[in-house]
Amino acid sequence: MTLALQEQTNNLSETGFGGETLELVTRSGPVAKAVLLILIIFSVVSWGIVLIKFWQFRRAALHTKSFLDVFRRSSKFSEVQAVCQSLKESPLVGIFQSGYAELRSQLKQPGHLHQGEESTEPNIPSLKSLDALDRALLRATAIEASRLERQVPFLATTASVTPFIGLFGTVWGIMNAFQGIGQMGSTSLDVVAPGIAEALIATAAGLLAAIPAVYFYNHFTYQVRMSVSEMEDFCLDFLNIAERNFT
Repeated sequence: MTLALQEQTNNLSETGFGGETLELVTRSGPVAKAVLLILIIFSVVSWGIVLIKFWQFRRAALHTKSFLDVFRRSSKFSEVQAVCQSLKESPLVGIFQSGYAELRSQLKQPGHLHQGEESTEPNIPSLKSLDALDRALLRATAIEASRLERQVPFLATTASVTPFIGLFGTVWGIMNAFQGIGQMGSTSLDVVAPGIAEALIATAAGLLAAIPAVYFYNHFTYQVRMSVSEMEDFCLDFLNIAERNFT
């Protein structure tokens, strides 16, 4: 018995944990391999989304900081509009351009006079509807929020689906392991352990795909929520400036 234990220890030291796991994967059946392939695809796509969103939020934060500096220093909206093209990764740029377009459209409209009435005041452009400007800003905010949220729901899908896919692979593997026990007619550890180990790999792979997806989904959801709050504050600033200068 001591000799057998010594031989198993030597084999484990030669192959290592990673080698043992890889050997179990290569010996698994087609269903188990298909489950692992699906889980790998979910995991790879999720990590790709994580990297893309990190890059997107970082660029958005840098461009937003630069845009707000220009917005607060400038005395004219036209000056702010001139830098929008170079800072388009900021969600505030899309909101500003939408509000600026609505503002220009209203200021181009002539004033309303009754029939036969003549204006005695200079033709000063004025804002016709503050509510219409508010709606334009809210619509742009929703568009920018949707752009920031794009692809993030896939992380939630990965977090909720992959554990069950892994569990399916484990159940399937255990069924095959019990069938092997029935065919061999033995319940010794040498017969049971390999099949159980192969089955549990699917659960482990499902958890490895799900845990990072849960974390980064919550992280990016929080980032989107903070960005939306910042966009709402900017809309209020834009409306206040428009109301002070054009009404």
